[in-house]
Amino acid sequence: MENAIRDWRGRSYLPGPVPADRTRMFWLAWAAMAAISPLQYGYAALLARESTGLTLLAVWIAGQAAGALPALHLVRRGRLSVRTALSAGAALSGAGLFTAALTGPGMFTAAPTGPGIFTAALTGPGPVGGGLVAFVGYALLGGLGAGLVYGVCGEVVSSWFPDRPAARVGLITGAFGYGAVPLLVWAGIAPGATPAAFLVAAVVAVTAIGAAARRLRLAPALWWPDDVDPRSHALDAARLRVTPDAAKQFGLPQALRTRTLPALALILTCAGAVSVFDVIVVGASGSWAAVAVLVALNGASRSVAMRASELFGRRRVLAVVLGALALGQFLLAASGMAGGGTLLWLGVVAAGLGGGAFYPLLASLVREFFGVERAGEIHAVVYSAKALAGVVAVVLALIALTAPTAALLAAAALAAVPALASPRLRIPGLPVTIPL
Repeated sequence: MENAIRDWRGRSYLPGPVPADRTRMFWLAWAAMAAISPLQYGYAALLARESTGLTLLAVWIAGQAAGALPALHLVRRGRLSVRTALSAGAALSGAGLFTAALTGPGMFTAAPTGPGIFTAALTGPGPVGGGLVAFVGYALLGGLGAGLVYGVCGEVVSSWFPDRPAARVGLITGAFGYGAVPLLVWAGIAPGATPAAFLVAAVVAVTAIGAAARRLRLAPALWWPDDVDPRSHALDAARLRVTPDAAKQFGLPQALRTRTLPALALILTCAGAVSVFDVIVVGASGSWAAVAVLVALNGASRSVAMRASELFGRRRVLAVVLGALALGQFLLAASGMAGGGTLLWLGVVAAGLGGGAFYPLLASLVREFFGVERAGEIHAVVYSAKALAGVVAVVLALIALTAPTAALLAAAALAAVPALASPRLRIPGLPVTIPL
């Protein structure tokens, strides 16, 4: 392109004015992400109490994870507009929440204290009237709708903030984590209001995502804000020491042939499974306050981790985050044997801090390892591993029905192994003689 500026790596930029509604688009994307949170975290904490509910949750996670990649593929190529994708996401997400309200239980079942703190609650009354309606309405349609919203909102925000895409995307994915907190608090204070809470969440989702559909749009190809010099940004030595750029701009086929992409997908599978499992287990403890804190930290820790990663490096912070997640499992296991109390809260804090922050860290590592030009598509492939994570989370939850301590120790191992491996991740395309 004639007006394009190239940096020292040969990447092209087209500087242009910052639109007046860029900040508004960010907050609309944030609200849309918060609106789909009850579909995962609200359902996992309140309705996934036995095998039927757990199966529906696993199918929903698979649909949400798998729905992002084709949506991004079509949107990036102009075959599907942002407005159409988000309008469909609003309708499908609203349908999923409405179905959850109709087919879920009308109240919590309080769990006893003592060694059976998790088992008794997990084996209590679960979703009623699940059947085909819940499978189609919540699991399939709701999962696909959430995938559309998650994928498209992340792509829009990263396109309008190319100088700091990881930090901005981390903020909106944080909303996906803590957006379910109001629903959890409402349902916890008034257990019989659980269906009403999901109905209100359905209305909020349709409204918030519909508003985003009307306003959000992708930035032009290669757009860069004209108030930031792209060449100086590319040469920022302090930034490059901590968060180096990719060796080249990888395409999706090239990224699939590296060893790094499967490693990132495996990390997401392990950590994602433990994260969802924790919401189920803590929700089954009978403490609505504990599950609300867990979900709130799950979301809030994402932006904190992204800021820390800009100071200390993505891989180091990812290892710390996964280590906190593993520690949380040990503390939750100890709290089950001790009857809850202080150990339960310590486990909730550790698991919450580690249970969501790895998502934006992995997304930023995709940009760091494979470049920014196809980062959305490559990350969508990594994120699709969440489908397998949902299955693993359900298996852990089923094990917890009879052996909660064993399930939590297995979860600790799932988080600890990638924590040890994360610092050894390498940027693809660099000679192995170059230090990490």
